[in-house]
Amino acid sequence: MTPLSLAKRVLLGAPLSSERLDHERLDKKTALAVLSSDAISSVAYATDQTLFVLGGAFGMAALSYVIPISAVIVGLLILVGISYEQTVHAYPGGGGSYTVARENLGKSPGLIAAAALLTDYVLTVAVSVSGGVAAITSAYPSLVPHAVAIALVAVALLTVVNLRGVRESGAAFSLPTYAFIAMMVALIVIGVWKVAHGATPLVTTEPLNVDPTTVKRYAGSPITGFALVFLLMRGFAEGCSAMTGTEAISNGIQAFKAPAQRNAAITLAWMVAILAVFFLGTSYLATHLGAMPTTSETVLSRLGHAVFGNGLWYYALQYATFAILVLAANTAFADFPRLAGILARDRYMPSQLAARGDRLAFSNGIISLALVAALLIWLFNSDTTALVPLYAVGVFVCFTLSQAGMVMHWRRTRAPGWRWRATFNGVGAVATGIVSVIQIVTKFTEGGWVVAVLIPALYVTLKAINTHYRRFAIDVAFRGRSPIMPHAHTVVVAMSSVNKAAAAALVYATSFARDVRPVHVEVDPENTSRILHDWDRWDIGYELEILPSPFRSIIRPLVDYVTRLQVETPGLLVTVVTPEVVPHHWWEHLLHNKTALFIRSAFLFKPNVIVVTVPYLVGHGYAGSRHHPRWAADASVFTGEMRSVVPSGS
Repeated sequence: MTPLSLAKRVLLGAPLSSERLDHERLDKKTALAVLSSDAISSVAYATDQTLFVLGGAFGMAALSYVIPISAVIVGLLILVGISYEQTVHAYPGGGGSYTVARENLGKSPGLIAAAALLTDYVLTVAVSVSGGVAAITSAYPSLVPHAVAIALVAVALLTVVNLRGVRESGAAFSLPTYAFIAMMVALIVIGVWKVAHGATPLVTTEPLNVDPTTVKRYAGSPITGFALVFLLMRGFAEGCSAMTGTEAISNGIQAFKAPAQRNAAITLAWMVAILAVFFLGTSYLATHLGAMPTTSETVLSRLGHAVFGNGLWYYALQYATFAILVLAANTAFADFPRLAGILARDRYMPSQLAARGDRLAFSNGIISLALVAALLIWLFNSDTTALVPLYAVGVFVCFTLSQAGMVMHWRRTRAPGWRWRATFNGVGAVATGIVSVIQIVTKFTEGGWVVAVLIPALYVTLKAINTHYRRFAIDVAFRGRSPIMPHAHTVVVAMSSVNKAAAAALVYATSFARDVRPVHVEVDPENTSRILHDWDRWDIGYELEILPSPFRSIIRPLVDYVTRLQVETPGLLVTVVTPEVVPHHWWEHLLHNKTALFIRSAFLFKPNVIVVTVPYLVGHGYAGSRHHPRWAADASVFTGEMRSVVPSGS
């Protein structure tokens, strides 16, 4: 086993057979941790974002608007949750908004939903990890300068755990998720009890964490009319980040154990109920305890101080918040690769994304998501406040398209109760559509324009990929209606010197072709003289052709030579054989050039040219080795005895 293979085995575990796929599925409790952590964890920043907007205009008075806004958002959450419960039963294959929109509204709406979902999943990782880092830096302000590094390490750890497989990632993430749920229950129950017994509101001594543009725009003037409406809509739009992740379960139905639809629907109901209670509870406590976010502390951190004091339970809350916010990104790691695989199956994303890795996970999708999210974290300096305005815009586009698709689904299937179901989904589509407009309008200048541009750009990219695959299928299609005509065939063996590797390449070339032409590109005349001398001593019956290269390029003279052969013999098939030395140790590769690779690249787009690389293994134990072919052992002798292996004039 190579060092790379050993490291992979240690990090990711032993490969799993395809028959194990059913055993890798999740039960309801584990699925709640894997697929709901994004939605549940949003309570750690959703209230902050509303107060962040309203605090600049109203100061501490902004707290009076939090509960009404939160109540509206929870009502919308329940509406969307019921809609996705219907989707779970109607589309058990998964895919969520993409599948529903594509099958009921057409390919283009489906691709818009897919583009919005993919964008949202990338932002989920960036926002969740950055939010988790913010929670831990609230408890330890000295870590603030290292926020980006901590976030990137967290993404790397998530990537490794998910590459180990869905089941193992679920087991790893269950404990932190349920620890956060337990701490939130304790926070809300004890907090409500303290409020009922006259707890003293917090006193904010630090600057509020508010938007400077909001302060500049509204400070010193009464907020009335359109300005008040716009400000409240913007606060509502920011608070709607609490609904991100709601679609995750409908996208990942295939991750559940049988009966998958029933288990997914129950888990969805659990998630909506937990999120609604936590969000309303946090907003209630923030209002009654005066917990405004400050420049260095989140709302949950301030509530933790007010309810638990400064002891062990406060730090337990902060650690649990950090853990679930980081692990909330796992919802995206679970669903992004699965959606990418569905899109790849439908030929809208690269086919590599549909392949499962050694551990039955969609490894390529996991790695792609991690790289893009890490780039976002680095670009935005792991700043949750800077990232959230990009967040949730795509989510409500998906909600709208999914519910509109379900309206068409019920009208088409006429299933029992289709009228009230279609009406319900229609109301939901209108509501989330209005929120989508609010999201785009109110967040546009604060970064929402990035998503408004990114989703159409990604839509165009998906269409372009599909166009490529369709054209490719047409180009390579073969009906078997014409005979296969034999080609004239010439084999060109590119040699840098007369050695065992070159001898191995010649043995291979003469095993299947009669017209074999050894060539050497002359870069150094003195070296050419030595090669010709060795060639004459070898005397195997072939003439070595010297290709001059006045500009010291190895590739160009070889390409010109092959082109000239094809001009002289129209339709000629040319195989270019290149020897390649393969050292025993990985680091020894750095000491050898990669001419064979450059030759392959040079001929990649030339018709009727095939490039074959013949490896010559150095230090692998040739005699009797099962790892090395017999002809290479024969080629290890390049003296006159080679005549018996490469006959003269063959």
